[in-house]
Amino acid sequence: MMQTSWNTSSMLCTVLQLLGLTITTLAHSHSQCKSTPESHNWPSSHEWNRLNNSISGRLLQPSPPGAVCHPSQPTYDPSLCPSVAVGWNTSKWQSDDPISSMANNFNNDSCLPDPNVPCSGEGYPVYVVNATCADDVKKGVDFARRHNIRLVIKGTGHDYLGRSIAPNSLSIWTHHISGLSFQDGFQPKGCKFSIDGAAVTAAAGTQMLEIDYEAHLKNLTIVGGGAGTVGVGGYLTGGGHSAFSSTYGLAADQVLEMEIVTPGGEILTINECQNTDLFWATRGGGGSTFGVITSVTFKAYPSMPIITATGLLVTSPGSDAFWDVFAKVLSRYPAWDDQGIMNYGFVARNFSGQFGLTDAVDAYVATFIMPVLHPENTTDSITAAISNVFDEATAGAPIEFQRAVLPQTYPDFWAWYNVSNGPLDAGYDQYLGSRLLDENALTHNLTALAEAFRAATPLGSITSVFLVGGHGVINAKPRGGSNAVNSAWRKAYVHSVIGVSWDPFDEAEKAKQTDLLNNVYIEALRKLAPDMGAYVNEAYTYEPNFQQTFWGTNYPRLLEIKRNVDPHDVFWCHPCVGNERWKEVDSMLCKV
Repeated sequence: MMQTSWNTSSMLCTVLQLLGLTITTLAHSHSQCKSTPESHNWPSSHEWNRLNNSISGRLLQPSPPGAVCHPSQPTYDPSLCPSVAVGWNTSKWQSDDPISSMANNFNNDSCLPDPNVPCSGEGYPVYVVNATCADDVKKGVDFARRHNIRLVIKGTGHDYLGRSIAPNSLSIWTHHISGLSFQDGFQPKGCKFSIDGAAVTAAAGTQMLEIDYEAHLKNLTIVGGGAGTVGVGGYLTGGGHSAFSSTYGLAADQVLEMEIVTPGGEILTINECQNTDLFWATRGGGGSTFGVITSVTFKAYPSMPIITATGLLVTSPGSDAFWDVFAKVLSRYPAWDDQGIMNYGFVARNFSGQFGLTDAVDAYVATFIMPVLHPENTTDSITAAISNVFDEATAGAPIEFQRAVLPQTYPDFWAWYNVSNGPLDAGYDQYLGSRLLDENALTHNLTALAEAFRAATPLGSITSVFLVGGHGVINAKPRGGSNAVNSAWRKAYVHSVIGVSWDPFDEAEKAKQTDLLNNVYIEALRKLAPDMGAYVNEAYTYEPNFQQTFWGTNYPRLLEIKRNVDPHDVFWCHPCVGNERWKEVDSMLCKV
């Protein structure tokens, strides 16, 4: 490794310090930054009132939701505090609040529902457009553009990267843009043809639990998110994996048409016949970047029975042999995909407390799902497929394993989803990291595979190994020929996710866990699959070289479209396409 001399290093530090001073000075001068309430160009109360009147009184200036627990706050209400403290820990409660988010760290722990910690609104948007239609969204976008205000978009707040919340901002909340309809065949606007098959049109505020239920009533199935509070906007713009992505492709691959509000305030219908660049970019290019989705139409499929199976391989913790066995199981993922089987799998390292694991163990735990698309898809076939892999993997192992394969049949996806989609946790301080893995990473070198996952799995925790790629994603045929989904998805079988967490205000532990996540856990998977990437909706917020990691070969075209449609960066988020011209400094967004 090249060593830098003391003098050169000192000079470099001086330059960096001067650069930081320059950026901070620019930030405080406001001349190169988005306006804030302290800026001379922040809109007057009269101008905010005019915006409020133009959207029928739906402009909100909400206090931090945790403020009801703090005697120093105007909204203090000790009778409400207990219910807020309980609701805080669920994504459903967070999605129903106009400014709250799943992870506390993205609002800097600035007002937790705990009277013993500080509370301020500094981590939250200042105003919220409570939109109920595309015209409300347009008025909010126009106002932010005219007044140079930082703009954020919140649908449900089901956001692991913090893109839906920002200080000193105007937020557009799409939660109450409602509407859901089903069609048998669909003709995109401006096209001279119709697309056969069932289609669903969902407004921006529609969540997966509602869509799945209504689809079930019509004997249909969708490629939808795994959590009920997932909304259509952020999910589809990121790509969207699903229990059915191994069968039909990603959620972005199902999209037939969208209505969006652009950074210039236009309300556009985008599809394969008109506004084709935006149609390509918005399906996989990331949310809060090219416009605000107000509705989307996508494919649906006939319902079918599904067979699930719980698979368990459990042993005492601490043995090297466990990782060899696990690697053999993981290497068979492409074969399971060939048999029409997906899974939500996890590897646990000296772990207890979930999946019925009462004692600390090393384990592989998975829920397998097989749509009954062919007569040969039976409980016997899924049981044999899993058991055979477990037999092969453990044959000759020097340690003992407890194992189980427990199949169950459901009449349709909803019957399983309704009982399996438990409340999703929220109200934590957390970062995620992830990597997509192709067949080469899974099968070429099992020793390297075992070592990578041993390094990537924190002691006392779990790492996911979801079989949500495979043939359905690799062979998908999106409308218009292609979309902006990360090119790595088109080779991937596994989406692997690691999470780290810490207590609020514990900066030392946050720094430690963040370092482990980036430089140990994710790095082990980056080295295992250096030519792959990661799924932008479930990834590390500060992923190095995020442009390549999240969009691969699609990034240059995405950047060109971003510059064309949003030359003044009305929309900005991180990590998002085209955000290189701005930097967050002292709670402000400033030009670099």
